[in-house]
Amino acid sequence: MLQITEIPAEGYERVCRGVDTASGLHAIIAVHSTALGPALGGMRLWPYESRAQALTDVLRLSRSMTYKAACSGLDLGGGKSVILGDTSFKSTALFEAMGDFVDSFGGSYITAEDVNTKVEDMGIVATQTKHVVGLAGKSGNPSPVTAMGTFLGLQATIEDVFGSAELAGKTVAVEGVGAVGSIYAKLIAENGGNVVLADIRGEAAARVADEIGGTVVDPDEIHAIDCDIFAPCALGGSLNDETIPKLKAKIVCGAANNQLLEARHGEELRDRGIKYAPDYVVNAGGLINVYNELVPGGYSEERAFNRVQSIRVNMKSILEMAREEKICTSVAADRFAEARIQEALAGHQP
Repeated sequence: MLQITEIPAEGYERVCRGVDTASGLHAIIAVHSTALGPALGGMRLWPYESRAQALTDVLRLSRSMTYKAACSGLDLGGGKSVILGDTSFKSTALFEAMGDFVDSFGGSYITAEDVNTKVEDMGIVATQTKHVVGLAGKSGNPSPVTAMGTFLGLQATIEDVFGSAELAGKTVAVEGVGAVGSIYAKLIAENGGNVVLADIRGEAAARVADEIGGTVVDPDEIHAIDCDIFAPCALGGSLNDETIPKLKAKIVCGAANNQLLEARHGEELRDRGIKYAPDYVVNAGGLINVYNELVPGGYSEERAFNRVQSIRVNMKSILEMAREEKICTSVAADRFAEARIQEALAGHQP
Protein backbone atom coordinates (compact mmCIF):
# COMPACT_ATOMS: atom_id res chain seq x y z
CA MET A 1 0.00 0.00 0.00
CA LEU A 2 1.31 3.44 -0.96
CA GLN A 3 2.19 5.61 2.04
CA ILE A 4 2.52 9.34 1.44
CA THR A 5 4.29 11.69 3.84
CA GLU A 6 4.40 15.48 3.56
CA ILE A 7 7.87 17.06 3.68
CA PRO A 8 8.09 20.70 4.84
CA ALA A 9 10.08 22.79 2.32
CA GLU A 10 10.12 26.57 2.49
CA GLY A 11 9.30 28.23 -0.81
CA TYR A 12 7.65 25.13 -2.29
CA GLU A 13 3.93 24.54 -2.61
CA ARG A 14 4.02 20.82 -1.81
CA VAL A 15 6.69 18.16 -1.34
CA CYS A 16 5.87 14.54 -0.52
CA ARG A 17 7.62 11.22 -0.06
CA GLY A 18 5.87 8.12 -1.38
CA VAL A 19 6.80 4.62 -0.25
CA ASP A 20 5.27 1.34 -1.42
CA THR A 21 6.97 -1.68 0.11
CA ALA A 22 5.26 -4.19 -2.18
CA SER A 23 6.76 -2.70 -5.35
CA GLY A 24 9.92 -1.29 -3.75
CA LEU A 25 8.96 2.28 -4.60
CA HIS A 26 10.68 5.06 -2.68
CA ALA A 27 10.07 8.39 -4.41
CA ILE A 28 9.75 12.13 -3.84
CA ILE A 29 7.55 14.58 -5.74
CA ALA A 30 8.19 18.31 -5.40
CA VAL A 31 5.88 21.04 -6.69
CA HIS A 32 7.70 24.35 -6.60
CA SER A 33 5.07 26.65 -8.12
CA THR A 34 1.75 26.58 -9.93
CA ALA A 35 1.56 30.36 -10.37
CA LEU A 36 1.51 30.03 -14.16
CA GLY A 37 -0.24 26.66 -14.40
CA PRO A 38 0.08 23.03 -13.30
CA ALA A 39 3.60 21.95 -12.39
CA LEU A 40 5.12 19.82 -15.14
CA GLY A 41 8.41 17.99 -14.78
CA GLY A 42 9.95 14.63 -15.52
CA MET A 43 10.29 11.48 -13.44
CA ARG A 44 13.93 10.64 -12.71
CA LEU A 45 15.22 7.22 -11.60
CA TRP A 46 18.63 7.44 -9.94
CA PRO A 47 20.72 5.54 -7.34
CA TYR A 48 21.01 8.40 -4.87
CA GLU A 49 23.47 7.86 -2.05
CA SER A 50 20.97 9.05 0.51
CA ARG A 51 17.42 10.30 1.00
CA ALA A 52 18.84 13.77 1.68
CA GLN A 53 20.65 13.79 -1.67
CA ALA A 54 17.47 12.80 -3.47
CA LEU A 55 15.52 15.56 -1.72
CA THR A 56 18.13 18.17 -2.62
CA ASP A 57 18.03 17.09 -6.25
CA VAL A 58 14.24 17.09 -6.59
CA LEU A 59 13.98 20.53 -4.98
CA ARG A 60 16.59 22.04 -7.29
CA LEU A 61 15.08 20.38 -10.34
CA SER A 62 11.51 21.44 -9.58
CA ARG A 63 12.53 25.07 -9.07
CA SER A 64 14.43 24.96 -12.33
CA MET A 65 11.28 23.72 -14.09
CA THR A 66 9.34 26.75 -12.82
CA TYR A 67 11.93 29.08 -14.35
CA LYS A 68 12.19 27.02 -17.54
CA ALA A 69 8.45 27.26 -18.16
CA ALA A 70 8.37 30.96 -17.33
CA CYS A 71 11.27 31.79 -19.68
CA SER A 72 9.61 29.78 -22.43
CA GLY A 73 6.32 31.64 -22.09
CA LEU A 74 4.42 28.47 -21.17
CA ASP A 75 1.37 28.38 -18.90
CA LEU A 76 3.04 25.85 -16.62
CA GLY A 77 4.57 25.71 -13.18
CA GLY A 78 7.52 23.70 -12.00
CA GLY A 79 7.63 20.24 -10.46
CA LYS A 80 9.75 17.11 -10.52
CA SER A 81 9.75 13.56 -9.23
CA VAL A 82 12.63 11.27 -8.35
CA ILE A 83 12.66 7.55 -7.67
CA LEU A 84 15.48 6.24 -5.51
CA GLY A 85 17.06 3.25 -7.25
CA ASP A 86 18.69 2.13 -10.47
CA THR A 87 17.29 0.60 -13.63
CA SER A 88 17.21 -2.84 -12.01
CA PHE A 89 14.33 -1.51 -9.86
CA LYS A 90 12.09 -1.09 -12.89
CA SER A 91 8.88 -3.11 -12.88
CA THR A 92 5.26 -2.74 -13.83
CA ALA A 93 4.31 -2.65 -10.14
CA LEU A 94 6.84 0.12 -9.43
CA PHE A 95 5.48 2.41 -12.13
CA GLU A 96 1.88 1.59 -11.23
CA ALA A 97 2.62 2.68 -7.66
CA MET A 98 4.33 5.79 -9.02
CA GLY A 99 1.24 6.51 -11.08
CA ASP A 100 -0.85 6.39 -7.92
CA PHE A 101 1.61 8.76 -6.25
CA VAL A 102 1.39 11.24 -9.14
CA ASP A 103 -2.40 10.98 -9.10
CA SER A 104 -2.49 11.90 -5.41
CA PHE A 105 -1.49 15.45 -6.40
CA GLY A 106 -4.82 15.88 -8.17
CA GLY A 107 -3.39 17.41 -11.32
CA SER A 108 -1.17 20.02 -9.68
CA TYR A 109 1.77 17.86 -10.83
CA ILE A 110 2.05 16.40 -14.35
CA THR A 111 4.87 13.95 -15.03
CA ALA A 112 6.88 12.83 -18.07
CA GLU A 113 9.99 10.81 -18.78
CA ASP A 114 13.42 11.89 -17.55
CA VAL A 115 16.78 10.30 -16.74
CA ASN A 116 16.50 6.48 -16.75
CA THR A 117 12.76 6.49 -17.50
CA LYS A 118 11.29 6.02 -20.94
CA VAL A 119 8.08 6.47 -22.93
CA GLU A 120 7.18 2.84 -22.17
CA ASP A 121 7.46 3.48 -18.43
CA MET A 122 5.18 6.50 -18.76
CA GLY A 123 2.66 4.22 -20.47
CA ILE A 124 2.48 2.17 -17.27
CA VAL A 125 2.21 5.31 -15.13
CA ALA A 126 -0.70 6.39 -17.36
CA THR A 127 -2.70 3.32 -16.37
CA GLN A 128 -3.05 4.86 -12.91
CA THR A 129 -3.27 8.59 -13.67
CA LYS A 130 -4.16 10.91 -16.52
CA HIS A 131 -1.57 13.42 -15.36
CA VAL A 132 1.27 12.24 -17.61
CA VAL A 133 2.56 13.50 -20.96
CA GLY A 134 5.14 12.35 -23.48
CA LEU A 135 3.25 9.16 -24.29
CA ALA A 136 3.64 7.04 -27.40
CA GLY A 137 1.41 8.27 -30.19
CA LYS A 138 1.50 11.82 -28.84
CA SER A 139 4.61 13.95 -28.30
CA GLY A 140 6.69 10.85 -27.52
CA ASN A 141 10.43 11.07 -26.84
CA PRO A 142 11.34 14.71 -26.10
CA SER A 143 15.11 14.22 -26.53
CA PRO A 144 15.39 15.35 -30.18
CA VAL A 145 13.47 18.55 -29.45
CA THR A 146 15.52 19.24 -26.33
CA ALA A 147 18.71 18.83 -28.35
CA MET A 148 17.43 21.09 -31.12
CA GLY A 149 16.46 23.81 -28.63
CA THR A 150 19.87 23.63 -26.98
CA PHE A 151 21.50 23.98 -30.38
CA LEU A 152 19.40 27.09 -31.12
CA GLY A 153 20.53 28.56 -27.79
CA LEU A 154 24.11 27.73 -28.72
CA GLN A 155 23.77 29.57 -32.04
CA ALA A 156 22.53 32.68 -30.25
CA THR A 157 25.42 32.54 -27.79
CA ILE A 158 28.07 31.93 -30.47
CA GLU A 159 26.76 34.89 -32.43
CA ASP A 160 26.97 37.05 -29.30
CA VAL A 161 30.55 36.03 -28.54
CA PHE A 162 32.07 35.58 -31.99
CA GLY A 163 29.88 37.82 -34.16
CA SER A 164 28.56 34.93 -36.24
CA ALA A 165 26.47 31.84 -35.50
CA GLU A 166 28.75 29.67 -37.63
CA LEU A 167 30.19 26.59 -35.91
CA ALA A 168 32.67 25.65 -38.62
CA GLY A 169 36.16 25.32 -37.20
CA LYS A 170 35.05 25.56 -33.57
CA THR A 171 35.74 22.81 -31.05
CA VAL A 172 32.99 21.70 -28.68
CA ALA A 173 33.68 19.51 -25.64
CA VAL A 174 30.53 17.51 -24.86
CA GLU A 175 30.22 15.99 -21.40
CA GLY A 176 27.64 13.20 -21.53
CA VAL A 177 26.24 11.43 -24.61
CA GLY A 178 22.90 10.19 -23.34
CA ALA A 179 19.57 10.59 -25.11
CA VAL A 180 19.99 14.36 -25.54
CA GLY A 181 23.76 14.77 -25.51
CA SER A 182 24.30 12.33 -28.37
CA ILE A 183 21.80 14.15 -30.63
CA TYR A 184 23.24 17.54 -29.65
CA ALA A 185 26.73 16.32 -30.54
CA LYS A 186 25.47 15.17 -33.96
CA LEU A 187 23.87 18.56 -34.64
CA ILE A 188 27.15 20.27 -33.79
CA ALA A 189 29.13 17.96 -36.08
CA GLU A 190 26.62 18.33 -38.91
CA ASN A 191 27.10 22.09 -38.71
CA GLY A 192 30.87 21.95 -38.96
CA GLY A 193 31.91 21.76 -35.33
CA ASN A 194 34.77 19.58 -34.09
CA VAL A 195 33.44 17.44 -31.24
CA VAL A 196 35.32 15.98 -28.27
CA LEU A 197 33.23 13.56 -26.20
CA ALA A 198 33.31 12.09 -22.71
CA ASP A 199 30.90 9.84 -20.86
CA ILE A 200 31.13 7.56 -17.84
CA ARG A 201 30.00 4.87 -20.29
CA GLY A 202 33.06 4.77 -22.50
CA GLU A 203 31.42 2.54 -25.08
CA ALA A 204 28.62 5.08 -25.57
CA ALA A 205 31.10 7.89 -26.17
CA ALA A 206 33.05 5.71 -28.62
CA ARG A 207 29.89 4.83 -30.54
CA VAL A 208 28.83 8.46 -30.96
CA ALA A 209 32.38 9.48 -31.88
CA ASP A 210 32.41 6.86 -34.64
CA GLU A 211 29.09 8.16 -35.99
CA ILE A 212 30.06 11.83 -36.11
CA GLY A 213 33.82 11.73 -36.54
CA GLY A 214 34.54 12.98 -33.02
CA THR A 215 37.22 12.07 -30.51
CA VAL A 216 36.87 10.60 -27.02
CA VAL A 217 38.59 11.58 -23.80
CA ASP A 218 38.27 10.39 -20.22
CA PRO A 219 35.47 12.10 -18.22
CA ASP A 220 38.12 13.44 -15.82
CA GLU A 221 39.76 15.31 -18.73
CA ILE A 222 36.77 16.86 -20.50
CA HIS A 223 36.66 20.13 -18.52
CA ALA A 224 40.28 20.96 -19.36
CA ILE A 225 40.02 20.38 -23.11
CA ASP A 226 41.27 23.26 -25.27
CA CYS A 227 37.96 24.20 -26.90
CA ASP A 228 35.67 27.06 -27.83
CA ILE A 229 32.52 25.66 -26.19
CA PHE A 230 32.02 23.40 -23.20
CA ALA A 231 28.69 21.52 -23.30
CA PRO A 232 27.51 19.89 -20.03
CA CYS A 233 24.99 17.21 -21.02
CA ALA A 234 25.28 14.82 -18.07
CA LEU A 235 23.96 15.31 -14.53
CA GLY A 236 23.86 18.60 -12.61
CA GLY A 237 26.60 20.37 -10.68
CA SER A 238 29.21 20.01 -13.42
CA LEU A 239 30.25 23.66 -13.02
CA ASN A 240 31.81 24.01 -9.59
CA ASP A 241 34.90 25.16 -7.70
CA GLU A 242 36.93 22.25 -9.00
CA THR A 243 35.95 22.31 -12.68
CA ILE A 244 35.47 26.00 -13.52
CA PRO A 245 39.19 26.91 -13.12
CA LYS A 246 40.01 24.18 -15.66
CA LEU A 247 37.76 25.55 -18.41
CA LYS A 248 39.45 26.96 -21.50
CA ALA A 249 36.19 27.56 -23.37
CA LYS A 250 34.68 30.96 -24.12
CA ILE A 251 31.11 29.58 -23.95
CA VAL A 252 29.27 27.07 -21.77
CA CYS A 253 26.10 25.76 -23.43
CA GLY A 254 24.73 22.31 -22.75
CA ALA A 255 21.55 20.36 -22.15
CA ALA A 256 22.06 19.23 -18.54
CA ASN A 257 19.83 20.59 -15.78
CA ASN A 258 21.27 22.53 -12.82
CA GLN A 259 24.74 22.87 -14.32
CA LEU A 260 25.84 25.43 -11.70
CA LEU A 261 26.53 23.69 -8.40
CA GLU A 262 25.84 27.00 -6.62
CA ALA A 263 24.38 30.28 -7.83
CA ARG A 264 27.71 32.06 -7.31
CA HIS A 265 29.28 29.93 -10.02
CA GLY A 266 27.41 31.97 -12.62
CA GLU A 267 29.32 35.02 -11.40
CA GLU A 268 32.58 33.12 -11.50
CA LEU A 269 32.07 32.15 -15.13
CA ARG A 270 31.40 35.79 -16.00
CA ASP A 271 34.50 36.93 -14.10
CA ARG A 272 36.58 34.48 -16.13
CA GLY A 273 35.20 35.81 -19.39
CA ILE A 274 33.10 32.72 -20.10
CA LYS A 275 29.62 33.29 -21.52
CA TYR A 276 27.12 30.94 -19.88
CA ALA A 277 23.89 29.95 -21.66
CA PRO A 278 21.57 29.23 -18.69
CA ASP A 279 20.50 25.60 -18.81
CA TYR A 280 16.79 26.08 -18.21
CA VAL A 281 16.62 28.60 -21.05
CA VAL A 282 18.31 26.52 -23.75
CA ASN A 283 17.16 23.02 -22.77
CA ALA A 284 13.45 23.91 -22.71
CA GLY A 285 12.65 22.18 -26.01
CA GLY A 286 11.46 18.98 -24.39
CA LEU A 287 9.14 20.88 -22.07
CA ILE A 288 7.78 22.91 -24.98
CA ASN A 289 7.21 19.68 -26.89
CA VAL A 290 5.19 17.89 -24.19
CA TYR A 291 3.33 21.10 -23.29
CA ASN A 292 1.74 20.92 -26.72
CA GLU A 293 -0.18 17.84 -25.59
CA LEU A 294 -2.06 20.06 -23.14
CA VAL A 295 -3.17 22.87 -25.43
CA PRO A 296 -6.56 22.92 -27.23
CA GLY A 297 -6.52 20.70 -30.28
CA GLY A 298 -3.93 18.34 -28.86
CA TYR A 299 -0.36 17.70 -29.90
CA SER A 300 0.99 19.13 -33.14
CA GLU A 301 4.62 18.44 -34.06
CA GLU A 302 4.72 21.45 -36.37
CA ARG A 303 3.42 23.79 -33.66
CA ALA A 304 5.86 22.37 -31.11
CA PHE A 305 8.88 22.77 -33.40
CA ASN A 306 7.83 26.29 -34.36
CA ARG A 307 7.58 27.27 -30.71
CA VAL A 308 11.01 25.84 -29.96
CA GLN A 309 12.43 28.55 -32.24
CA SER A 310 11.64 31.01 -29.41
CA ILE A 311 14.60 29.61 -27.46
CA ARG A 312 17.04 31.43 -29.71
CA VAL A 313 15.07 34.67 -29.30
CA ASN A 314 14.88 34.26 -25.51
CA MET A 315 18.59 33.55 -25.27
CA LYS A 316 19.35 36.72 -27.21
CA SER A 317 17.11 38.73 -24.86
CA ILE A 318 18.89 37.34 -21.80
CA LEU A 319 22.33 38.04 -23.25
CA GLU A 320 21.25 41.61 -23.96
CA MET A 321 19.80 42.03 -20.46
CA ALA A 322 23.03 40.76 -18.90
CA ARG A 323 25.06 43.21 -20.96
CA GLU A 324 22.82 46.22 -20.28
CA GLU A 325 22.47 45.57 -16.53
CA LYS A 326 26.08 44.40 -16.12
CA ILE A 327 25.02 41.13 -14.51
CA CYS A 328 25.86 37.51 -15.25
CA THR A 329 23.58 35.59 -17.59
CA SER A 330 22.31 33.26 -14.86
CA VAL A 331 21.01 36.23 -12.86
CA ALA A 332 19.54 37.75 -16.03
CA ALA A 333 17.69 34.50 -16.76
CA ASP A 334 16.28 34.41 -13.24
CA ARG A 335 15.04 37.98 -13.57
CA PHE A 336 13.56 37.21 -16.99
CA ALA A 337 11.58 34.32 -15.50
CA GLU A 338 10.62 36.08 -12.26
CA ALA A 339 9.19 39.04 -14.15
CA ARG A 340 6.70 36.76 -15.89
CA ILE A 341 5.82 34.94 -12.67
CA GLN A 342 5.22 38.20 -10.80
CA GLU A 343 3.10 39.50 -13.67
CA ALA A 344 0.94 36.39 -13.44
CA LEU A 345 0.61 36.65 -9.67
CA ALA A 346 -0.34 40.34 -9.95
CA GLY A 347 -3.01 39.40 -12.44
CA HIS A 348 -4.55 37.04 -9.88
CA GLN A 349 -4.82 39.72 -7.22
CA PRO A 350 -8.42 40.80 -6.39
